Amino acid sequence: MPGYGRLMGSGPQYDQLVRDAVGVPMTGWEFAWRDGRAVGPDPSWSFPGLARPLLRRATSMLDLDTGGGELLAELAPLPPHTVAVEGWGPNVAVARDRLTPFGVSVVTELPGGEEEFDVVLSRHGRLPADDIARLLTRGGTVLSQQVGSDDLAALNAELGAPPPHPRAWTAATAVTALEAAGLTVTDVREERLPMTFRDVGAVVYQLRAVPWQIRDFTAERYDRTLRRMDALIRTHGHFTAMTHRFLVQASRW
Repeated sequence: MPGYGRLMGSGPQYDQLVRDAVGVPMTGWEFAWRDGRAVGPDPSWSFPGLARPLLRRATSMLDLDTGGGELLAELAPLPPHTVAVEGWGPNVAVARDRLTPFGVSVVTELPGGEEEFDVVLSRHGRLPADDIARLLTRGGTVLSQQVGSDDLAALNAELGAPPPHPRAWTAATAVTALEAAGLTVTDVREERLPMTFRDVGAVVYQLRAVPWQIRDFTAERYDRTLRRMDALIRTHGHFTAMTHRFLVQASRW
């Protein structure tokens, strides 16, 4: 079994841990509830740190799959023409409430024009290469941090679920798509880092917050294997799975 270590003392029972995790509202793109319960290092790069210099030179920006608008609020001040795309209904209202004071327009579909944005950002969102090439101005830049196809695959294996992604999604496949769309890739980075879950409630919360990890996940459907994982965590102290992150930056010339 991957990632087991020290013995763990007594704590809340399985049913209480799962009940608490299932009761957490799922809006925005924040994971504060799991703080201290699921821990792991961030990638060696800082996505906001790489984005800010791009925004200082931009007059227009598009943020793909903005979630609750957390990233854009962190990056403010923003270019005068900034548009955020968010397609998941519960997040749209959250994003509009957060971003309207910054002058950001939140829409539910990709804009239909051409050469509209100096910068396109996508942190853990989609990366539609052809649309990005269409929407970027000449000299414009796309910066994206992606969740790779191997992300937390050990969770799926432990719970008896199918792999998280049917096809490989890596830095190499993203570079191929961006270059095929006519963009010039200028930066590529890729890392796999450990994430440690300290109780089964953190696992349930993670799988609710990221529903594409196990697409048919409910605590009831996976009760048997979740109970087995709970017993392992109580015995060994934690369950560790590897994250998969990569970063690509490309420009249109």
